[in-house]
Amino acid sequence: MLQRIVKPLVMAALLLLSQLTYATEGMWLPQLLSGLNEKEMKGMGMKINASDIYNINKGSLKDAIVSFGGFCTAEVISSQGLLLTNHHCGYDAIQKHSSLQNNFLENGFWAKTAAEELPNPGLFVSFIVRIDDVTKAALQDVKPGMSERERQSAIDKRINEIRQNAKKESWQETMVKPFFEGNQYFLFVTETYRDVRLVGAPPSSIGKFGSDTDNWVWPRHTGDFSMFRVYAGKDGRPAPYSQDNVPLTPKHFLPISMKGVKPNDFTMVLGFPGRTTEYLPSEAVKQTVQVLDAAKVEMRDAALKIMDGYMRKDEQIKIQYAAKYASTANAWKKWQGEMLGIKQSNGISKKQQYEATYRQLLNSNTTLKQQYAGVLDTLNALYRQIQPYAQTRDYYSELVKNAEIFTAADRLIDFLADVREKGEGQYESLRQQFLESMQSFYKNYNARVDHDVCASLLELYGKGVPKQYAGAEYAQLSAESNNDGRALADKIFNLSGLTSLDKLKAFVQQPYNAVVAQMWKDPATRMAMALRKGFVDNVSKPLADLQSNINRLQRTYMQSQMDVMGSKKRFYPDANSTLRVTYGKVDGYSPRDAIHYDFYTYLDGVMEKYVPGDYEFDVPAKLRDLYKNKDYGRYGVNGRMPVCFIASNHTTGGNSGSPALDANGHLIGLNFDRTWEGTMSDINYDPSICRNIMVDIRYVLFIVDKFAGCTRLVDEMKLVP
Repeated sequence: MLQRIVKPLVMAALLLLSQLTYATEGMWLPQLLSGLNEKEMKGMGMKINASDIYNINKGSLKDAIVSFGGFCTAEVISSQGLLLTNHHCGYDAIQKHSSLQNNFLENGFWAKTAAEELPNPGLFVSFIVRIDDVTKAALQDVKPGMSERERQSAIDKRINEIRQNAKKESWQETMVKPFFEGNQYFLFVTETYRDVRLVGAPPSSIGKFGSDTDNWVWPRHTGDFSMFRVYAGKDGRPAPYSQDNVPLTPKHFLPISMKGVKPNDFTMVLGFPGRTTEYLPSEAVKQTVQVLDAAKVEMRDAALKIMDGYMRKDEQIKIQYAAKYASTANAWKKWQGEMLGIKQSNGISKKQQYEATYRQLLNSNTTLKQQYAGVLDTLNALYRQIQPYAQTRDYYSELVKNAEIFTAADRLIDFLADVREKGEGQYESLRQQFLESMQSFYKNYNARVDHDVCASLLELYGKGVPKQYAGAEYAQLSAESNNDGRALADKIFNLSGLTSLDKLKAFVQQPYNAVVAQMWKDPATRMAMALRKGFVDNVSKPLADLQSNINRLQRTYMQSQMDVMGSKKRFYPDANSTLRVTYGKVDGYSPRDAIHYDFYTYLDGVMEKYVPGDYEFDVPAKLRDLYKNKDYGRYGVNGRMPVCFIASNHTTGGNSGSPALDANGHLIGLNFDRTWEGTMSDINYDPSICRNIMVDIRYVLFIVDKFAGCTRLVDEMKLVP
């Protein structure tokens, strides 16, 4: 009788599981594609083999993909080591080469000869030579009952041995990374080149077109690309910068397709995605979007509205706060998209359905039930326990990060602690270093703006953080101003010696002991210390302890999912800045009722958004002329110039600069963003609304050739019809 009941339940669970598994979901390890993905990829239209993507015996696609600086992806697009990545990935390098006389950010930069290509100290690119599974060796000394610290110590010891004994050339490097929450480990052998030179970049009015307003948004019209070149020693090996170095001859470079794309075309993205958490329990997802994201959005929303109000009225403040505003708005907008996407896709409900399926399958297997019973329930319970501590952490970090008076206070406190540690005899030299470092801080600081930000955030902090977590010192200071955020900010800014560089200089001009005494009286440092003490005394340790328990159980839950589901579900590891392959198809999407977005944008849309002189939507005169004359050369289609397109590839931060490839492994676009609702793909991928945004490679070539006139770069590429 029991079997009669259980069997239909299991069959129903498997049917539900099939509905919760998406073909285009996943960030897959390239060396495992042949066993896990090749058949499906070919069914979707791929014409090459898995061995053409990853191969250690001959040049393959993985040999054309590099980690760019450790924070982005780039690809080799010529036999002479020419690299393509995003404009925003190369932005720092472009900025460092810019000056008032040669403003490459505003005007663009194009090296007409190899001699004009510009070196970038500190910038590097890393190629993957091979990837080996070292799980057995890494976990060899792990024993049941070990604490998390003991376990990690045992693993670290084995990892050091694995790296030391790894077969590699003298110029190659190694790293070992955990996967599936530390249930698997892989060794990566890499080659890192540190002579990387800037070759070309469009003006920001093309490379950053739309800027903050269009960030995380579709339709998009940004030519987000820049070009670099990898140089090597004459032996082809990595070498420090030298004028004697030569362009790298790569094992493989990407041919460039001139075909463009159409709906349902197969697409593939290779790159180094940074971080995802796809296997969280439902309680964690609910907490992330309904509590933590909501708190951070609330705090940043208040700060951004104040900054925006001042920036619109004062040009100097606009200059001072432009970068801060953009940085603050980036995550603020992403979190909102994540919240919206989870809501629109019923992400929490689907997680709960998945957990119900998991429980049914677990309960149908006596052995696994004995091993994993209670793991999921305990994990969800731990997330409920950690919620107030995590929420307080986010309120605290958003307050001290965005109310910059507390940044100044923390730096002063740390400076005086440094003097105490190194001795008062070092006071004068350390003071000069401190003041020099604070000059750049105050250069882009306005006390009026910060006062209003501080007032608003203190008010939200006071309402959002329970008293037992904020601490007695904060409660006392707040009570002195009747628990009113604005009154508290008034007191801080009226009496503090940290509201300007001149005041700070006067503050620290005194002898060390006098400065310390004044620090204890200054309202800004008193509040900064009270906030820090409240967090350290009441939040930090329980937060860390609970997180340690969560990490341990999350690892067990991850393994249990793979054991329980078995071959019924394919698992891919969360992103961790290692080389991955994701694939999907070109497709529009419908984010909300009565709204549908097409899959392509054109230069017409750039001109529709054009606002003369605007820092986000200005358009260079030459580009306007090319549009007016429809002078698109071989890059246009039917009298129109394609700009961007979207597809269902599963991407995240770190995939910036990743190549978008067609069924033949040819370059068709350059990944640079995700749609707003699709930002939830870091915790919950849904192919109905998750889209990655790519600039069409033909628009890149059009800008290089027709706009910049840098035909030498196009000439060294391999264009295929």
